[in-house]
Amino acid sequence: MTPTTPPPLQGPTSKEKKYDRQLRLWAASGQQALEDAHILLVNSGPGVAGIETLKNLVLPGIGQFTIQDSAIVSDADLGVNFFLEDENLGGFRAEHTANYLKELNPDVQGHSITEPIESFISKPDALKPYTLILVTAPVRPSILQKISSHASENGTPTFYIHSVGFFAHFSIHLPPAFPIVDTHPPAESTVDLRLLAPWAELTQFVAEKTSDLDGMSDHDHGHVPYVLLLLHHLEEWKADHDGKYPENYKQKTEFRDMVRKRARIDNPEGGEENYDEAVGAVLKSLNTPSAGSHVREVFEADECQNLKASSASFWLIAHAISLFYKNHGVLPFPGSLPDMKAQSADYIALQNIYKNKARSDLAEITGTVRSLEQSLTRAEGSVPEKEIEAFCKNAGHIKLIRGRPFHVVPAGEGKLTWGERAKSLAGFSGLQNSETLFLLYVAFLAWDEFVATHEADDLMGAPCVPGSLDANVDADTEKTFGIAKTFMDALLEEASQIIEDEAEYDELKEGLRRFVAELVRAGGAEMHNIAAVAGGMVAQEVIKVVTKQYIPVDNTCVFDGIKSKSGVVRV
Repeated sequence: MTPTTPPPLQGPTSKEKKYDRQLRLWAASGQQALEDAHILLVNSGPGVAGIETLKNLVLPGIGQFTIQDSAIVSDADLGVNFFLEDENLGGFRAEHTANYLKELNPDVQGHSITEPIESFISKPDALKPYTLILVTAPVRPSILQKISSHASENGTPTFYIHSVGFFAHFSIHLPPAFPIVDTHPPAESTVDLRLLAPWAELTQFVAEKTSDLDGMSDHDHGHVPYVLLLLHHLEEWKADHDGKYPENYKQKTEFRDMVRKRARIDNPEGGEENYDEAVGAVLKSLNTPSAGSHVREVFEADECQNLKASSASFWLIAHAISLFYKNHGVLPFPGSLPDMKAQSADYIALQNIYKNKARSDLAEITGTVRSLEQSLTRAEGSVPEKEIEAFCKNAGHIKLIRGRPFHVVPAGEGKLTWGERAKSLAGFSGLQNSETLFLLYVAFLAWDEFVATHEADDLMGAPCVPGSLDANVDADTEKTFGIAKTFMDALLEEASQIIEDEAEYDELKEGLRRFVAELVRAGGAEMHNIAAVAGGMVAQEVIKVVTKQYIPVDNTCVFDGIKSKSGVVRV
């Protein structure tokens, strides 16, 4: 008989080798989402933070990018922008930076638009081709408002970025409903053993394997999977406690001590690792498998309650899972089983029981989804099975972010409306917290108002920023501080004067003045190290939004480069 040669093992492709580390972070689906994206950067001012953001997106393989920037390369650009050279002087900044960025990754397509932003954005559907938009300050409110309106109408995620001196800030405008299925929660929080809600197949397996636990040999006793041990000893506990499981911390610690005492300490190994695992799992595993607040928020959302033929697949699956939860009192079973001390045959059998339960729950939810498709007169299979499976696997950790437009300061009105969140913003998360960076955000808003109310400072129409060349820095500081104080007072007024103590108010004013003075002192200049940090932070959030994995900032982040502190404000 001629021996057969086994087929050669197929190694990773060149693409898998190139993107190996990031594929471990967001998998092939996330990488594909990056490669399908086309990002527009509306670049103004020194433009360093925007280019640094693109650099951090080109390296992991974003599909396409376009830079809109009508500026001409100057000597000042060469001092802060690492993607420009001496020979680029006098040329269009967008063209040269795009060319240098493309050299970082041949897989990425880069484009440039040198037309002024005013004429570019006035064209119908100018922003339609782009899946995400980045806007760097300074930019006039009329331009920012058009971009924000486009984001609202088309659901296009948009980022507004400041980098001035030692400070940076960015705000994210997401669609009104931005659900995330794959939030990548901590590994320990994803283990669901259903110890307090076992099903028939699991209960039968426990009875078979632990029927003679005391009569087992030391070897067999030391290799009973800890899940079976806990289920077995829970039955003993229930027999002595009116059929109830351990309910509070005191009872759980008593149960843990009971389990610990059942381990054999006189066996040849001097202890039993499976019992150590069981003792360690008691407090974190004896929990009722109920839906958390984030999950209930999704179930109670209007989009989930009132489905339409045009509803996104997410909402059909969410509705199906909400019905499953209503009928069974638990979420669909994820089916994963952690590693544990056990004999291979027992572990495989237990693993199959858990997987079968997950398949059964998935089949029930898939059937509900197909029924919903039929009732909504949608094509059968319009919701992909892979999407249903991923949702069921992550059902306990889904997150819904309600996107909101970022603040566009109304030029010349001298007042800002904070809206229904005024009290929260002025409370401990904002003005009442001495460690907050919220005052820096107010200072950035005042900086925008200054830009909006001052004429262009050169023939190219570049906005005039506080403290810019030939400006009276002290005068600009007072003007900007006056605007910032007006914004802060408006917030306090809308929050029903939550700050009433005069000394506390004076302390707020002093803190606000310090931030304003530093912003004005920078004169609109960007420091490359701060802009690079800001670009890294923004790029990280862009990847979360594009891949719809992990949880992005909601919705404003400020960075103090002097103290190396960052803060998130939900405006």
